Amino acid sequence: MALASTETTTSLGRVEDARSKPFGPAAALSCRECGARYDLGPNFACIECFGPLEIAYDFGRVTREQIAEGPTNIWRYRSLLPVPADVAAKPNMAPGWTKLVKADNLARELGLRSLYVKDDSGNPTHSFKDRVVAIAVEAARNFGFHTLSCSSTGNLAGAVTAAAARAGLDACVFIPADLEEAKIVMASVYGGKLVGIEGTYDDVNRFCSELIGDELGDKWGFVNVNLRPYYAEGSKTLAYEIAEQLGWRIPDQIVIPVASGSQLTKIDKAFKELIALGLVEDRPYKIFAAQAEGCSPVSAAYKAGHDVIRPVKPDTIAKSLAIGNPADGPYVLDIARRTGGAVEDVTDAEVVDAIRLLARTEGIFAETAGGVTVGVLRKLVAEGKLDPEAETVVLNTGDGLKTLDAVADHARPTAVIRPSLDAFRTAIA
Repeated sequence: MALASTETTTSLGRVEDARSKPFGPAAALSCRECGARYDLGPNFACIECFGPLEIAYDFGRVTREQIAEGPTNIWRYRSLLPVPADVAAKPNMAPGWTKLVKADNLARELGLRSLYVKDDSGNPTHSFKDRVVAIAVEAARNFGFHTLSCSSTGNLAGAVTAAAARAGLDACVFIPADLEEAKIVMASVYGGKLVGIEGTYDDVNRFCSELIGDELGDKWGFVNVNLRPYYAEGSKTLAYEIAEQLGWRIPDQIVIPVASGSQLTKIDKAFKELIALGLVEDRPYKIFAAQAEGCSPVSAAYKAGHDVIRPVKPDTIAKSLAIGNPADGPYVLDIARRTGGAVEDVTDAEVVDAIRLLARTEGIFAETAGGVTVGVLRKLVAEGKLDPEAETVVLNTGDGLKTLDAVADHARPTAVIRPSLDAFRTAIA
């Protein structure tokens, strides 16, 4: 197949070089609820109905060959993202193209025929958040923002401060004050300001929304608030990579962790884009959502047959998923039901057990969010809600070194001995 042209024809009939377009194929902001369209800008809510805004595209011709010629990071998919064609040449963290691990040992343990783990712990700051922040940085540059900011449950704070340092921007990030120590250290080591807020993530997020309207926040790009439509598109690259790494096909079923729910909705969006562009076969797929029991408002709504999410106060070791009022929760419900998937949750004890199971079978040390997805996968199989014969992908979105406290009680030497063979023989006996 021939490569797509870099030239596009505008509504005025003149030819424009796509390389000069700061948002690439992005055409407008579109309301997910009422469909109203707006010019591209640092906006996140529809003024007609207050629905969430997302990026609408005018894709040109995109081919597998064109993608394959790109770099081995998310910028190989630049023709499907709101970024300029020359984005790979700019100072950025270049995340993505993480391993899709054929998890045969875990599959045998769980009774599955074909299982893969998409292991995003290999990103620059060891979580999938590097993907979404990379897109937000480009938007911040185009809008003339000088400070990158966010509300965060931990991983995002580190991704933002690292990306800002690389891009030459200031950073000021906000977190719940009781986060895991490793995530606090990681977010602060890159410089910038790290502010702990007394309260939950939802309290932090409300504070950031107020700061946007204050002069203190002038020229600040809040990646998950006023830059959210751009930021969220980074999650699509997970789906693009999975499809390409599987030989350009969509898996039969996929298990995705849910915090705000944005990642899951964008993976579904990406699968539909790949189908519409003819890059993969149009075939059914099922999406399963995973939550921790201590913060499972979407799972509770799904099981009760509700369409509205009732907010909860988080109480779980899976702090990266501890969003009690998930913005995209209703859309997660829609996608799970539309695709024939489900929404399930697991206890903290099951999360820890699943972390150890994945480490023991596949040598992947997942953070607590990964324990949630593997734990939910195991539960879905046991309850007959997931087809054990179908090709399955489960996401690990972060590195276990960030959540050591969760498994610390199980991390002990097998034995402590004197340096002698006799002592070793006695110990292993």
